[in-house]
Amino acid sequence: MFENTLLFRMSSSIIFFFFSYTVMSSSIINTGIWSGCFFFRNNKPKPNPNKSLPRFSRNAKYSSSYMNTMVLSSSSHSSTILEQPLKFAVLGAGFAGLSVVWNLLQHTSKDSRVCIDIYDEIGIGGGASGISGGLLHPYSPKAKLLWKGSECWKESLDLLNIAERANASKDPSIETQNLVWRRGILRPVTNTKNVDILKENSQNFLESCRLLSIDKYGAQKLVPDICVPLDSAIYMPQAVNVHPPRYLQALFTACKNLVNDMATLGYDTKEINLLQKSVHSLLELSGEYDAVIVCLGAKADMVQELSGRIPLRTCRGVVTHLELPHDVMGKEYGDRSPSILSDAWLAIQGPRNLVLGSTWDWNSRNYSPHVSASETLNALEELIPKASAVYSSVVNWEFTGARAGVRSMPPLTPYGSIPLLGCVDDIIFHDGGNNLNHKHSSKTKYWLFGGLGARGLLYHGWLGKLMAQAVLSCDESLLPSELTSWRKTRH
Repeated sequence: MFENTLLFRMSSSIIFFFFSYTVMSSSIINTGIWSGCFFFRNNKPKPNPNKSLPRFSRNAKYSSSYMNTMVLSSSSHSSTILEQPLKFAVLGAGFAGLSVVWNLLQHTSKDSRVCIDIYDEIGIGGGASGISGGLLHPYSPKAKLLWKGSECWKESLDLLNIAERANASKDPSIETQNLVWRRGILRPVTNTKNVDILKENSQNFLESCRLLSIDKYGAQKLVPDICVPLDSAIYMPQAVNVHPPRYLQALFTACKNLVNDMATLGYDTKEINLLQKSVHSLLELSGEYDAVIVCLGAKADMVQELSGRIPLRTCRGVVTHLELPHDVMGKEYGDRSPSILSDAWLAIQGPRNLVLGSTWDWNSRNYSPHVSASETLNALEELIPKASAVYSSVVNWEFTGARAGVRSMPPLTPYGSIPLLGCVDDIIFHDGGNNLNHKHSSKTKYWLFGGLGARGLLYHGWLGKLMAQAVLSCDESLLPSELTSWRKTRH
């Protein structure tokens, strides 16, 4: 079997690449290092003294801490803003965390002093977000629009555009790498039960992400070596493929740029810090912040007060990176050919580079991004046959590395498997807190943004905006009830 031949050839290279393939470390520009903390604070000139007096933010519901020390003076703008800043801790620097950071900055007025500390022991995109395939579209495997798919699709594209602009604003001497490939996605139908269902569902789609039902000849025009066993495929021409680590780094850059841009306009009021450290207990942060937003994905269950109290399942996934050898000519992947979704997915990142995924190891507690030689071989034995069933030329590609992450999978609801959001003060102080009276002595509120599962890239933009608005307003009712109902049923 040609799959076995390929697996034998790939397995011989696994040991060589296994020790050299490590997690990409985040490159933080314009930062200093202090006590293990990557720190960013803009050093722009102080605000123009001729500017008008500050206005109070309508979002500043944390009035006791926010307004206590405000002093108004007509002598200068800089002397008017002496209030304590709103302080937020965002735990996690993946899709959810960075979306919340961006939206917290966006939804506070330019006069409001805001300090955001991002806690992530690995850094930007070091968890499951950073190793995801990056295939972005708003549809289920049966081509039905997902819950709130329209809103999520729009906001995700908006954040992609923001990240691309930030990426393009870097030092022109540094070559800009692709954050996103707008090549579409092709899903060959491989199950006879789904042929009619997919054709029917493909009649209803968003104009911004169309669905086209095509036969094998149409599919082969898009991908010459594609296999369409049932003469039916769904094509999403406007779907995109994102490079998650680059995207997340660019989104963080966009946050820093926003802080600098505000200072350039005379408002030296925003600050963000990246702290590469873990938080094992939320009560460690009590009193230091106005709000703590937990965006840790599967690792939320490792936080003392939340452990065993959130209805999430873990699922470890391995993705493999493949490269077309330089001596193989004429088999390059087309520049305009779409990525492929099937029992395995192929995220195309260039004519000779692709990412193949993913495995599903349910209830795994192995959070290491490193993949052992045996785990890599098992992943290839599972994924290559699935991939070759729809793209036979994958047998010409060679293994170059593997990475793994643990998904945070939410329970199934009537709306599908949707994320878990909400204020978790009741869980922390009544279930997980060691001091039940602590609630009355702390200003800090605690929030959860988790359970994004395998759709973090789709959900993070819109839900990050809603979470930021709820946090700033101290109002959980701003979140859709479908996302907060888990707290009522968790017992």
